Amino acid sequence: MESSEDKIFLKLRNFNAVMGVVHLIQGILMLILSNDFTLPVERTILSYDPVTEVLTHDTQTLIDLRIGPLVAMFLFISAIAHFSVSTFGYKWYIRNLKKHINYARWYEYAFSSSIMILIIALLVGIYELSSLILIFSLNATMNLFGLMMELYNQKTEKPNWTAFIYGSFAGLACWFVLGIYFFGALLTASESVPTFVYFIFVSIAIFFNIFAVNMILQYKGIRKWKDYLYGERVYIILSLTAKSALAWQVFAGTLRGG
Repeated sequence: MESSEDKIFLKLRNFNAVMGVVHLIQGILMLILSNDFTLPVERTILSYDPVTEVLTHDTQTLIDLRIGPLVAMFLFISAIAHFSVSTFGYKWYIRNLKKHINYARWYEYAFSSSIMILIIALLVGIYELSSLILIFSLNATMNLFGLMMELYNQKTEKPNWTAFIYGSFAGLACWFVLGIYFFGALLTASESVPTFVYFIFVSIAIFFNIFAVNMILQYKGIRKWKDYLYGERVYIILSLTAKSALAWQVFAGTLRGG
């Protein structure tokens, strides 16, 4: 006979399976419905001008990156993660949840949310390859600090916020750089910034901060967040909402008509 705890975990298993299906369907739709809209990825190197005898910046386009498949990619990554913890990885998932840690969540976020912020970086005009690599890496680091927060606090009597603080610094650094380009474009030529980019920048920035708030509520043990599994469900809902919001805002802004 199933215990009440087993029933709770079974519901969580089914919830993950459903979320996997929702992400998968959206990813497929992105591939089918999106057009061929691209944004450049560039490399800027120093080049010597023999005429002026000075070093100049030489910018070359390395690739025109299709945005539709990139959007589908972070949705597929989430789908794979949800299917994994609801099938072959279920026992491992539950065993870790009982210890108040979810490795799958943070590894998935390290890739999926970093692709999301990469898309936002491209949309606000950051095309330089090295900058994109650093933004991706810094955002992934932020999520891995989330994992360290959960891992380290298994051994403490009260929460140690060191990993949270370092992770917040990494995440804020990413958004600071995005903000320089976004608000810089507004100050110089506001008409050059499409309306949908406004909504993407603000809405996804809010969602990213709500993830941090969810962790604070968990470790403060405030109201329903005293139950770690409640926070887990909130993470799942936030993940779906943030990814869906970005995907369909990008689709409405640039990818329709394919």
